[in-house]
Amino acid sequence: MTVLTVPHGRTVASEWTKFWSVRATWWSLGGATALMLGYSTLSGIAQRYDNDPEAANTIALGGGFYLAQFAMIALATLFVTSEYAGGGIRSTLLWTPVRARVTLAKAAVLLPVLFVSGVVLSCAAMGVASVVMNGHGLPTSFAAGFTTAVGMGGYFALLGVLCTGIGWSLRSAAGTLVSVIVLLLPLPLIVGSLGLADLVPYFPGIAGVNAMVEAGKPNPITMAPAPYAPWVGLLICAAWAAAALVVGAAVLRRRDA
Repeated sequence: MTVLTVPHGRTVASEWTKFWSVRATWWSLGGATALMLGYSTLSGIAQRYDNDPEAANTIALGGGFYLAQFAMIALATLFVTSEYAGGGIRSTLLWTPVRARVTLAKAAVLLPVLFVSGVVLSCAAMGVASVVMNGHGLPTSFAAGFTTAVGMGGYFALLGVLCTGIGWSLRSAAGTLVSVIVLLLPLPLIVGSLGLADLVPYFPGIAGVNAMVEAGKPNPITMAPAPYAPWVGLLICAAWAAAALVVGAAVLRRRDA
């Protein structure tokens, strides 16, 4: 049984320095920003001519789910797998013999960064969309905007931890990216097509979207209302992330003891 111990402050500080010292971090965050703002701008313009009006928070949600989240997935995945590709994992594990501390230290770095990124990107996207829409589309209430912003921040943060857990298990960027994308998109569709639609809201991607939508409102991806409150969606994502991290830590300890 693997016990996740609290990471030492110096371990977190070391991972924080490594995180910000590589170009992949800046490219991923810059790419997520460009994708999010580009999507919100084009979608806002389309609201002037579209017969299916949307609110600014729905546009931001679409930009996060369809585009920006993949930059975040790449960022979190490379944070783990690039060390295996470059051989830096040897030094990391030499400096931190307790393997679980390494996994938790990387998660501790990603959680605040991706949460803030999700909140900032969603707010920026809503602001841009509102300006470009110029009175067209549907209005966005404070409650709806707040739910989308906090939900996206929480979803991105927990999605990052999920990616690190799978990354520790597979040690491959390609394998991790494919596994996460399949888990988020094709797998729920396949499960739903098999007559198991009740299980679809409990996959991490759909649960993350449900966390960005006010209670009782339809999920813009599945077009069905969530069977739970937004905060429950984040709990579901947290359960997936924790399970992946525990498995990843167990694999790391067993394989790289």
